[in-house]
Order: sequence, then structure tokens, then C-alpha cells
Amino acid sequence: MAQILNLIQGSAEWIAERLVSRTASEAPAMMGLSKYMTRDELLQMKKTGLSKEVNQFQQAKFDEGHSTEDQARIILEKELGIDFYPVVLKDGKYLASMDGVDELGTVGFEHKLWNEDFAASIRAGIVPDTHWPQLEQQIALSGVKKIIFVCSDGTAEKRVMLDYYPVPARWEQIQAGWAQFDADLENYTPKQEAAQIIGKTLDSLPALRIEVSGMVTASNLEIFKEHALTVFRGIKTDLEVDQDFADAEKTVKWCKDVEERLEAAKQHALSQTASIDELFRAIDAISAEAKNKRLELDKLVKARKEAIRLKIVTQAMEALKAHYVSVNATLGEHLISWPNHAASSFNEAIKGKRTISSLQDAVDTALAAMKIEANQIADQRRLSVAALEKDSVGFEHLFADRLTLCATKAPDDIRNLVTSRINGFKARQAEQAAIAQAAAEPAQPLKPEPQALPPHKPTKRIEQPEPINTRPTNKQLLMAVADLFTVTEDVAYQWLIEFAAQAQEAA
Repeated sequence: MAQILNLIQGSAEWIAERLVSRTASEAPAMMGLSKYMTRDELLQMKKTGLSKEVNQFQQAKFDEGHSTEDQARIILEKELGIDFYPVVLKDGKYLASMDGVDELGTVGFEHKLWNEDFAASIRAGIVPDTHWPQLEQQIALSGVKKIIFVCSDGTAEKRVMLDYYPVPARWEQIQAGWAQFDADLENYTPKQEAAQIIGKTLDSLPALRIEVSGMVTASNLEIFKEHALTVFRGIKTDLEVDQDFADAEKTVKWCKDVEERLEAAKQHALSQTASIDELFRAIDAISAEAKNKRLELDKLVKARKEAIRLKIVTQAMEALKAHYVSVNATLGEHLISWPNHAASSFNEAIKGKRTISSLQDAVDTALAAMKIEANQIADQRRLSVAALEKDSVGFEHLFADRLTLCATKAPDDIRNLVTSRINGFKARQAEQAAIAQAAAEPAQPLKPEPQALPPHKPTKRIEQPEPINTRPTNKQLLMAVADLFTVTEDVAYQWLIEFAAQAQEAA
């Protein structure tokens, strides 16, 4: 049961408590659903205890959010006749800071600052993935039946809201997500804060000066050529990190600019003279070198990025395989199957990611999600196996399909199926035993003796077979009655006994 912490939201003590807890507002980031924080950033913050710095604009937004929240709460309280009070709740490692809970603890209140896209989603009756994990964790810790989810600017005129009720299995999904997060946090290595990556501009080449008058009268072409070729040969083509790619991409643009400038110089010279072979050969050589380097780098950037993307995804696939191996090692013969969607999930995650860091973060988040999925399947499998093993003791032979059953059925379904199979087996055993017992009895007259029975006139004429001269055995009489009325021999036997007893009383 969650306990109420005597903390004021926004205070230094509250912030310190959040850093060591698994908070409701951070649940979307933990699941890779947040627009404001990546899962990797959350791991970094929890590992180091350092939160991201808030700039002036962000702080202004936070202040506006708190102000509109207070105004919205007052309006809602007047409309509903309910008082809501902010509360901070903690249950073990889980924390939830709620904008409001009513005095009976049955209704919660959560407010978000007005946003057109967000408001449109609420009008459609949908709480987006970026927010439902927070509400689910709040409901789990507070025990409220629902949360009134409000998006407004602090007025009743610009406001949309809906009642959010817990969705089955979502809280279990969040708990599994936090468990995997803690496992990843244990082995997480904090990253150095990366500065904004901007490609370096290469040293500027000296201005190319050419003057001609039927012949070249003045030129620094040889100096220009020597300097240019030195710069080209020094361009780095071993690309590994984001800085290398940024430099290369900027160099590609620079080489293109050199080509254009050389072409312009060539055209200028052509406008002054018909042909100067040496001049043009030199210009062509420099221009060709610039073009070759540009094309080489352009191809190299694309090839290396693709190689790194492949490397990141491959490493994630190997990590996922290792996780499945470790999970299956705990399941005996009840192994869980490899997810066929693994490759497509990783490929979908890296779409549109341009930097190595964003690629890595996206793949890490997808990997964590699939580890969580594997853990949940394994937990379900263990419960199903435990239910089968507990309820089928002594009847294990009835469950040769135990692997399929435990892989496809929930524990409650397993229990119902076990009960049904065992009861059916016992019923068949009893029936077979009764038949065997009746068949094993010697041919003895029924008691009381048949001659004591009075004549019986059937109420309905039944076509009889040809008369026989010998009396049938008791077994034959029993089987004849059973066949005639389509009942078991036990029932037929009981009828004959009752008939004989009634006949004796009548006599």
C-alpha cells in the first residue's frame, strides 16, 4: 500500500526523492514514449543523479503549467462540488506526484497545459501514449477508480477533459518496464555530454588570380595548385564518430564550392583569351581533384553510416538473443520462441535517425522493449507451468500436450482445463469399472426370483421376436432391458430390482 509523503511538489526534498525513485511522470520516458526525454537520457539522469538543465524558456513553461493547474483545479472543484488536494505517494521504489485526489480517495485530477494537438486527442477520447503510463502508475499507487484528465489554459472556455480508467495489463506492463530499466541501469555507463556537432571548414584556399592578354601575364596558379592539393590530401576519410561525419559532409560542400570557383576562373580566363593550354590543364587538374574528393567523401559518408547502422542493429540483435538464452535457461523444457518481429522493430526504430547517438538511443529503447516482452512471456509461462504441475499430480499422463498448453493458455485456463480432463477421466474409469463388474458376475437369477413376479401386461404393444423355449440368463435379461430403453446396464438392473420389490408388495 502506498504511503503519503510529506513533501511539497517542486521543493528540493521532492526533487531529491524523485531522483532515487521510479516516478509516474518518467514512466513514458522509461518506455521510450516521451517526446521530452529519451530512455537513454533517463538512464543517464538516474545513474549520475544529475538532471538536465532547464533553460529560461522551459522554466517559463513550467511556471505557466503550475499556474494554470491551480486555476483549472479551482474551476473543476466548483463544477463537481469536490475538493482535490495535491499528494505525493510512494510504494517501494514507485513514486507518483498527483495534481489532485478527492477526500474519499476515489477520483484523481491531472492537468496539462493547453496544446492544440494534445487537445484534439482528448476530444477524440484518446489519452496518447506519451501520457497514459503516468496515469496508470498514479492509479496503481493511489487506488482511485478514475482520473479526470484535463488540458486547459486555466480557463473553462479553453479546456478539454476526459475520465481515464485503468486498462487491464497496462500496470503490469509498466512494472515489467521498470524492472528492465533497473537491470539496464545496473550496467549503464554514463556518457560525456556531447557538444553540438558542427562540421569544420577546411583552410580557405588563396584567391586564384589570373590575368591574360593573349598569354598569361600574371598568375599565382602554381602556388594555388600546390596549396590546394596539400589540403585535398589531408582530408580525413576514416569516419567513425558523429564529428567525422559532420566534417565530411561539410567538406563535400566545400569541394563543390572549389569546383564552382575554379570553373568561374576558367570561364573568366576564356573571356580574355582563346586558349592557354597550360593554364587550363592546371585548372582542370585541381578541379578534378576537388571533384574526386567530393565524390569519394559523399560515397564514404553514406557507406560508413550504413555500416554503422548495421553494426548497431546487429549488436542489438545479439544482445536480444543473449537475453532469450538467459531467460530460456530458467524455463526448462518450456522455452519461449524468438520474436519474428525483432528485425522489423529495430529497422523501424532507426528510421529518420541521422546521428550515431540518436541511432543508438532508438535501438537501445527498442531492445529494452523486446526484453520486457520476453520477460513478461516467461513470467506467464512460469505461472502456467506451476498451475499445470500443481493440479495434475497423479494424472500427468493426461497432459502429453503440456508444452503447447503452457505456451498458449493463461494459468486460470490451465486450471479449468486440468479439472475438466481429470473429471472426465475419472468418469470414464467409473463407467468402465461398472461394465467390467457386471460382465464378471455369474449368470444367477435375479432376487427376488422371477417366478414371484406377477404377470405384467405392457401398456404398449411391442413387436416380439419368435418365442424361445429356454429361459434367458439374468445377464441377457439385463442387456435386453438396457438396449430397449437405451440406458446403462446399471440403470436397467436398478429398474428390475425396483420392479421385483413392487411386485412382491402388490402380491
